[in-house]
Amino acid sequence: MDLGYHDVTRKAGKEILKQGRFKEVEYLMFPGLEETGLVNHLFSTRIGGVSDGIFSSMNLSYTRGDKKESVDENFRRIAEIFGSSIEKIVCSDQTHTTNIRLVTEKDCGKGIVKERDYQNVDGLITNEPGIILATFYADCVPIYFVDTENKAIGLSHSGWRGTVGKMGAETIRAMEKEFQTKPEHIKAAIGPSICQDCYEVSEDVAIQFMDLFKSDSEHILKAGKEKGKYQLNLWEANKRILIEAGVLEKNIEVTDICTCCNSKYLFSHRASNGKRGNLGAFMELRKS
Repeated sequence: MDLGYHDVTRKAGKEILKQGRFKEVEYLMFPGLEETGLVNHLFSTRIGGVSDGIFSSMNLSYTRGDKKESVDENFRRIAEIFGSSIEKIVCSDQTHTTNIRLVTEKDCGKGIVKERDYQNVDGLITNEPGIILATFYADCVPIYFVDTENKAIGLSHSGWRGTVGKMGAETIRAMEKEFQTKPEHIKAAIGPSICQDCYEVSEDVAIQFMDLFKSDSEHILKAGKEKGKYQLNLWEANKRILIEAGVLEKNIEVTDICTCCNSKYLFSHRASNGKRGNLGAFMELRKS
């Protein structure tokens, strides 16, 4: 690892996500998505923005109490990594649904320089180059999708509710409908989010995953630190949902970096007791 990067605690015993830097901004990338040659993408860290206090420093949320001008500048710095501008970013409106929006050029800037004319959208898909899709996180799971055959992309937010609703499969279904995407042509990545060791849930949540995965749920849940609590593996759950939907296992990259284990590097709702900013997942189709 380049010693100039901030130290990161990794879970898998080997490096999967790559660290990158552009000027002040440090970010994370998946090698498999890069290798397609079709997309530019990143997952932001806390490093390289202008926000301060609990939002220090690369906060990408307008709704948690940060100054608008700071968040604007943070988005501008992210867009610059893409060689683009904030007017080309399209933001989700996340409420833990499995709703997917088809994004076109007319949506550019929504959520930053334009008002969103949509609500309750946790997933975005497009086949138009140059549009930067953006979804937001502080422990939940980002899922990236690249259709290498039909040149289309998707980016979806999947917390525990979205995972129970099979957000990964719903995104693939939307891409099939709009772009004739075949799952076997998808390269997918499960991004930085809370790991099983850090994510304890109550029995009512655990039961929903037991029902979803039936006899296979022991790979998703293990006994928690307290009676009636369970440790939930959202990484494995989302991977299995993608495989069930037809994505080849060899085409799925899974994060080795937990947001909660790295709360000085990545925002974590659980580690901060909700006093935090937002990270962002970003992806665009390259212009040919």
